[in-house]
Amino acid sequence: MTTTEAKTDTVFGQPLRRKEDAHLITGRTKWVDNIQMPGMVHLAYLRSPIAHAKISVDTGPAKSYPGVIAVYSAADFGAEMGFMADAWTCHPDMKKPLNPPLATDEVRYVGEPVAVVVAETRYQANDALEAISVDYDALPAITDLEAATADGSALVHEALGTNQCYHLQTPGDSYEAAKAKADVVIKRRFRQQRLIPSAMEPRAVVVVPTVDDFTMYSSTQIPHVLRVLLALITGVSESKLRVIAPDVGGGFGSKVACSAEEIISLLIAKRLQLPVKWNESRSESMQTVHHGRDQIQDIEVAAKSDGTLLGMKVDLIADLGAYLRLFTAGVPLFGAAMFNAIYKMEGYQFNCQTVFTNKCPTDAYRGAGRPEATFGAERIMDELAAHLGMDPLKLREKNWIKHEEFPYTTISGSVYDTGNYEAATARAVELFGYDELRAEQKQRRESKDPVQLGIGVSTFTEACGLAPSRALGQLNVSAGGWERAEIRVTITGKIQVISGSTPHGQGHLTSWSQLVSDKLGIPFEDIDVLAGDTASSPQGLDTYGSRSLVVGGSAIVKACDKVIAKARRVAAHTLECDPDDLEFNAGVFSVKGSPGSKMLIQECAFATHLAHNIPDGMEPSLNSAYTFDPINLSYPHGTHLCAIEVDTETGFSKIRKYVAVDDVGTVVNPMIVEGQVHGGIAQGIAQAMFEEGIYDSDGNLTTGSFVDYLVPSAADLPSYTTDRTETPSTDNPIGAKGVGEAGCIASTPAVVNAIVDAVRHFGINDIAMPCSPERVWRAVHEAKQAHPHGGAAS
Repeated sequence: MTTTEAKTDTVFGQPLRRKEDAHLITGRTKWVDNIQMPGMVHLAYLRSPIAHAKISVDTGPAKSYPGVIAVYSAADFGAEMGFMADAWTCHPDMKKPLNPPLATDEVRYVGEPVAVVVAETRYQANDALEAISVDYDALPAITDLEAATADGSALVHEALGTNQCYHLQTPGDSYEAAKAKADVVIKRRFRQQRLIPSAMEPRAVVVVPTVDDFTMYSSTQIPHVLRVLLALITGVSESKLRVIAPDVGGGFGSKVACSAEEIISLLIAKRLQLPVKWNESRSESMQTVHHGRDQIQDIEVAAKSDGTLLGMKVDLIADLGAYLRLFTAGVPLFGAAMFNAIYKMEGYQFNCQTVFTNKCPTDAYRGAGRPEATFGAERIMDELAAHLGMDPLKLREKNWIKHEEFPYTTISGSVYDTGNYEAATARAVELFGYDELRAEQKQRRESKDPVQLGIGVSTFTEACGLAPSRALGQLNVSAGGWERAEIRVTITGKIQVISGSTPHGQGHLTSWSQLVSDKLGIPFEDIDVLAGDTASSPQGLDTYGSRSLVVGGSAIVKACDKVIAKARRVAAHTLECDPDDLEFNAGVFSVKGSPGSKMLIQECAFATHLAHNIPDGMEPSLNSAYTFDPINLSYPHGTHLCAIEVDTETGFSKIRKYVAVDDVGTVVNPMIVEGQVHGGIAQGIAQAMFEEGIYDSDGNLTTGSFVDYLVPSAADLPSYTTDRTETPSTDNPIGAKGVGEAGCIASTPAVVNAIVDAVRHFGINDIAMPCSPERVWRAVHEAKQAHPHGGAAS
């Protein structure tokens, strides 16, 4: 063995360039669309152009088209195709409609798959779709959220007898008791518009059969979960199914799914014993990848005249779409415990109605319930501040949890372990130049400048790292909250990290290498990571909900501890000392008081593999695995400040300055954190100003392409000023809190608060998202008509 020099510096906390970027930016990637197999056939789906109809399908005419191998409808699969899975029974009286992967006798949203063509090429498969004959006997479509709750309304699922999935209300009357003490009660309605996830890479699936085994390549966030669900739905043994997520071009929750296309692809590969491939077009994606948000929020707060917040009441209506996907029903409840945000109060009431409509199903989308809750909380706090004539930052400071009060149990029962809202806000105010911008705003108002300045505030927290497993069980979630990792130590002292967390852009290879390098003293370059393949990483719960580092990273750290414990025995045996007399630092075991008596961990690995002289009864391996199940969620927080210039004559809004100071606990790689924050802010700004999925009254998606659905480009977005404070979490060994969704959660209310603040003196207290120039202009125009002799007081 060649002796390796001990590692003397640390890579933990350093902004190292990402290991994965070399192959990503040079095009040496392995997207699902790159995969080619001998004899592979291609699938294309016929999708309903009608939102609600009885159907009769005749696939016969398409079978004679050139290159067509087979054409299937639901009747060809019958019970074999099973039903789509949902994973959360939120309420004992919850309605669960059956959702077959191919529509049987009725379609319930535009884009629902009706039939599938198998052909030699993708183009032949698409050409043959036009020959499939489908009779659509139209039924009434329900698209309005409030109309869906009314008695006598059209029904999405007639057999259920209602459009309501469940109605949940928190017990008790604490809010009414708090309200009775209030000097001020205000109520506002906020609309969370429907969003359409737009990952860089649309979905794609390849299934390769080999005798009775199957390998599925899918652009998915959840290969491990997908394998289990496919086994349960199709009856294919889990042991016979390998799922691989190769390079995945983004997900943001939209690929946390067991899709109809994955189910049908597996069944066709099984039936034909041929490799099959399906690639989603962007038009298909806009119609059928699950959508996000879509809520009406009626929020009421009660307070004293000095700004002391006494209580909050939330009445929520959530649009589930036509069916339940994995977490559809539970997304509103992800936010139930977060409307109280960072604030102390005496009373809280949460009422939630969830309804079915003839639209694409909704499900988890970056933040999943927490952006909706944060938006409602931060908008209503600005409204309360305006009503009381208080500075919105001063109102928040008066009511937030102080740093010395942690750990803190909130009114909704969450236990926030650590935090320092004062420090994050003070730093944001300093970077922003808050007082100077307020002074400029005052001057512009006094001079009646047509371009007004608005300042938006968002002080937020969120819940990350979905866990612990027992708590999820008590909530009837059909999933655990643990994650598994294994550390394999080679004979030459190199490391393989086997992670159940699946990467799709987050920088896992780099972060995991930094964690292991720091713990074991192995050079960063000598560490490889295997993930996203259920063969090499057979156990895991994958990546979503900002859980990768908090849960998956913690499993890696704990597995490293077990490696060190094994190596300590070998070192003690070799150095002829008691294991407790050894110190371990930077990859070196040394005897306390005898610094010259030492052994590198790489030498321990070599000696262990040789097994010539290791402790009696010890296995000749340092390999170790750990399954980490957190004891609590984690709670990152921060303060985002936004300055926006609004042209009151055109409605055009331009972000002039954006400052974000986040506290995500211990940081492993600052550059990766910056990237996550930047991307999240962009997504939040997109909701505030650009994106909206719109259905007409007949259930047609009118924003089914990027011509009508506006995704901002880099040219539409500002530069950001970012910084961090750090209060490590006490509930995991890294101290991390999660960062993947923070920017997305905080930025939307900051931007909307800024736009409303710019025009509030006209008597405007809300503008529906997205705050497009047309909507801003119309709000100003109507306010001026209502107050022709000058602006109304706020």
